[in-house]
Amino acid sequence: MAKKGNRVQVILECTEHKDSGLPGTSRYITQKNKKNTPERIELKKLNPIMKKYTVHKEIK
Repeated sequence: MAKKGNRVQVILECTEHKDSGLPGTSRYITQKNKKNTPERIELKKLNPIMKKYTVHKEIK
């Protein structure tokens, strides 16, 4: 039986990519602890399409 906990899987999407007009999307899948970080997270991740590090925000 699987463990039930506070860790959930979240999807991070690039915020600058939508405005650039380039095709495609930059998304990452990660986990977070709902109890410790109830708000949406923002991380700097590599956007391979734009070839630079950009801010990625959690989407629903």
